[in-house]
Amino acid sequence: MRLIFTTMLKTFAAILLFLVASIEGRSQTETYSWKNAPIGGGGFVTGIITHKASGDMYCRTDVGGAYRWDAANSKWVQLMDWINESENGFIGVEALALDPQNPNNIYMLCGTSYINNGRTAILKSTDKGNTFTYTDVTSKFKAHGNGSGRGNGERLAVDPKNSNILFCGTRANGLWKSIDAGVTWNLAWSGVTTTPNENGICFVIFDPSSNIAGGATQTIYIGVSRTGGANIYKSTNGGATFTDISATTGFMPHRAALQGTTLYVTHADDAGPASSGGLGKVYKLNTSTGAWTNVTPAHWQDYPYGGVSIDPNNVNRVLVSTCGMYWNNQFGTGWGDFIFLSTDGGLTWTLKNGINATYDANGMGWTEGGAVNWMDCIEFDHADPLKVRVIGGGGVYTCSNIAATNPSWKYDVIGIEETAFIDGISIPGGPLISSFGDVTGFVHEPLTSYPSKKLTPSDGNNHSIAYAGNNTNKVVRASNGGNVIYYSSDKGSSWTGAATNKGSAGRVAISADGVTILHCPAWSSTTYYTTNNGGSWSSCSGVSLGDAIPVADPVNANYFYIYNPTNGQMLQSSNKGVTFTLAGTPGRTTANHPWEATLIRTVPGFEGHVWVPLAFNGLKYSTDHGVTYTTIANVTYCKSIGIGKTMQAANYPTIFIWGTVSGVTGLFRSTDQGTTWLRMNDDANEFAGAPFLIGDMNVAGRVYMSAGGGRGIIYWYDVNAKPEPEPETVTSIHDEGQGLLMYPNPTTSTITIPNAGTLRSVTLLDERGKRLSSILIQGDNAIVSLKDLPAGIYLIELVDQQGSTTIRRAVKK
Repeated sequence: MRLIFTTMLKTFAAILLFLVASIEGRSQTETYSWKNAPIGGGGFVTGIITHKASGDMYCRTDVGGAYRWDAANSKWVQLMDWINESENGFIGVEALALDPQNPNNIYMLCGTSYINNGRTAILKSTDKGNTFTYTDVTSKFKAHGNGSGRGNGERLAVDPKNSNILFCGTRANGLWKSIDAGVTWNLAWSGVTTTPNENGICFVIFDPSSNIAGGATQTIYIGVSRTGGANIYKSTNGGATFTDISATTGFMPHRAALQGTTLYVTHADDAGPASSGGLGKVYKLNTSTGAWTNVTPAHWQDYPYGGVSIDPNNVNRVLVSTCGMYWNNQFGTGWGDFIFLSTDGGLTWTLKNGINATYDANGMGWTEGGAVNWMDCIEFDHADPLKVRVIGGGGVYTCSNIAATNPSWKYDVIGIEETAFIDGISIPGGPLISSFGDVTGFVHEPLTSYPSKKLTPSDGNNHSIAYAGNNTNKVVRASNGGNVIYYSSDKGSSWTGAATNKGSAGRVAISADGVTILHCPAWSSTTYYTTNNGGSWSSCSGVSLGDAIPVADPVNANYFYIYNPTNGQMLQSSNKGVTFTLAGTPGRTTANHPWEATLIRTVPGFEGHVWVPLAFNGLKYSTDHGVTYTTIANVTYCKSIGIGKTMQAANYPTIFIWGTVSGVTGLFRSTDQGTTWLRMNDDANEFAGAPFLIGDMNVAGRVYMSAGGGRGIIYWYDVNAKPEPEPETVTSIHDEGQGLLMYPNPTTSTITIPNAGTLRSVTLLDERGKRLSSILIQGDNAIVSLKDLPAGIYLIELVDQQGSTTIRRAVKK
């Protein structure tokens, strides 16, 4: 029996996504919309594919789906936000093919070996990617869109003379064929199956000028990712049999470009994107005579080559790019791959991205000062042969005039958001600060602009970040390099590295007063604490969980919590992390620890409140420091949870979850402590699930989410929310004797506001009305700390439950 798994986007959603592109969407309830917090690129684009007739252009990525180029608006449009959690692995797009006879038809080979047991599918769209159907082919062969050789290609191709015929080269199962436009697949040739590097057949190319028999193109070339044996084959009978025509067995092919009777093939010592020895070749085949010519650019050694493209209007103009090199001084700012242009059919070559070239960050200042690597694909623009695009580990780079003496390369990734969002915080009265793989992280201020710089020092992957609940200027983060632990006393504007550490990466927490930092390094079964910003560390007793995730109580500086997903226990420390003891047992999660993190959340302003997502065992919370638990009855699945600012007329902070509520899976919010839920997303915007959520502590109803793959920061917001009053609109400042009492005032340290339990919020402002921090209301009191601020006049904004605002004057001596 043949099973065809079909996912069709609703007509309205498809039109909407087409109109607003990849950076904004609208939920089915019309209450919520989403956007990307702009970062720009940040991930490996593994291929650019252009339709030769229409000029339509697409790119694929290793962990971030696929995009279509919107030429009218000069931006990329994401095509795969519809995939759900069970389809998560489809974010790894191993190949993309266009139908030469019909530009509306696109196909993608999708799957990731370590996600959902390598589930693999051939996706098909008949409307340029607005909607898709797919055939699950997992039982026949598996793809690995994030595997070695992922920049090779394309291993999926449509017969230029017959839209019903496709061939697919696989990593371990030979060459497969479809004769019904991708609906069913059968093995066509098993002359090559596995290769030592597990990359298999890495490209398939039809010769459109060859004979036609039975309505099918007869000449086909395939590349095999191996050395020491045949690695380029040719078929002259429509793929029934193949003959070895290899140019060299010393290097493995990456890509090929065919025009007329000229075929170029790039070779390297590895499948890429890395190169072990920095060696390779470029060969040129005359398909009429079968003669190969070595046309490798001349240097002191022959570099490993990946990308190759022939000018559609001039077969003698050829581009090649290396892959995995760090020897070219690009732009005078960093070392990366080489790009060479030939105008005489490969006889001579000119370097086009050396020290004489310039880099255009395109408004994304954080990308300046480096170089471009992993250039496994390069492409002439079919409408303008002077324009060239090349891929890299950070996205797509465009040169508007490759013939220029001093070419300029632009970071051409507007619309592409492929960063891996690992962690983040929304600081009351402060910005969103993110933690990312590869690009460290950013202070997003403002949220709607591309960051100008990374968190500095920038030490690769930033794995965890936390702020002090009662001292919101204090922030701590953990990276996998440098000093590992960094702390900030100014909401992330500047950072100081800890003098010592006990291991890299892992998770950090910081006490409510900002004094105690807990850190469990990656792969460690010991959690450590420090009270001197990492000057020295001690082991926390009572906890021996590997990859523990400590979380601080945001109100009481004495308390920390660690959930043990292996036995379902909640450990509690009431002495600032020195010792942990069993508090209670919320139960086990079905998440696969440590590969799937269980991120419990504490609640700002509510001491002892802890929420625990338990995957398919639901959602529970405690109000007594983790001792006893309440089960949220209508939540049968909870992958992640975030806590956000209390919404108008609510008495509890907003709870956000990715989970299943009353049988429906998606993104939900609750304003009444989990009693009722509102779905925020729809089926057209599932993003393969949300591994974690961060509620915004400044804008009520806003939540930040990571996606199942590399999609940067996605945030959802209530389109009907009323703008919150700005301090600048307040026209009067009440004297000390009016309204609520504040003491001592003036002060050298803190001010207490008694009877503050009736207030919705308390915010500290500077004398010009700029927000400095949100103040947590503890029981009936609000404690406003001025101890880390310079002497002067400050304002305290008091908002009652009806929304009325009063501004009080405070003096720091």
